[in-house]
Amino acid sequence: MIWMHGRTAYKEIDSGRFSRWLKRGIAAVSIDLPGHGERADERAEAAAHTLDVLSAVLPEIDHVVEALADPVWQGVFDLEHLGLGGMSLGGMATLRRLCMPPRHDFMCAAVECTSGDLRGLYDPACGSHPWGLSAPLERIAPLDPSQHLASPPPPGFAPLPLLVLHSEADAIVPWRVQEGFVMRLRAHYAAVGADPYMIELRTWPNTGAPQEHAGFGRVSNEAKEIQADFLARHLVPDRRTHP
Repeated sequence: MIWMHGRTAYKEIDSGRFSRWLKRGIAAVSIDLPGHGERADERAEAAAHTLDVLSAVLPEIDHVVEALADPVWQGVFDLEHLGLGGMSLGGMATLRRLCMPPRHDFMCAAVECTSGDLRGLYDPACGSHPWGLSAPLERIAPLDPSQHLASPPPPGFAPLPLLVLHSEADAIVPWRVQEGFVMRLRAHYAAVGADPYMIELRTWPNTGAPQEHAGFGRVSNEAKEIQADFLARHLVPDRRTHP
């Protein structure tokens, strides 16, 4: 499972997530976003550079997968059963990558505290402006998953099992923005003949987490267990189910 953290964080954060995966037989591959962690750059951590970081990480995802095939790893990674996911900015990167040509096939994906509708976050005309930042539509469009679900056909967003976790009180990425994206994505699944409920959704009215955005607060254990069980169902060969 390839995982990407959110803005201002680092790849080692939330070890409890990874330990749950490992106990279920899932290898954890967590990467630092550009300008974060071991390649820290304070400018990249600013909200104003979110789109720049997103643009930079997208081509890196496939490079990471290719690196996992290096003989130095002695075949420990099962590249036939790959998952992709992330929280916040990492989730945005996940959703956009899944709209791109499939150099690698991902069997499932998991995102949390994020949105696939970037226009809903950056365009005041859409009624949501949580960061007080805006960007021209021509800057948003190439990176916005919601604008690439079926374009170009193929690939668009190839339906796969997807887990979405969110606090309905999230002050950084409003739930209503992500809710609208999930509805559009389910409509896309149906339009191409896939089951819309391959997209599994779990929200909480509030969690007590900082700004209701990071960590899921008092329901953190529940959220982690939901995610770990979802990944095991789709990635671990002896437990895997097919949609």
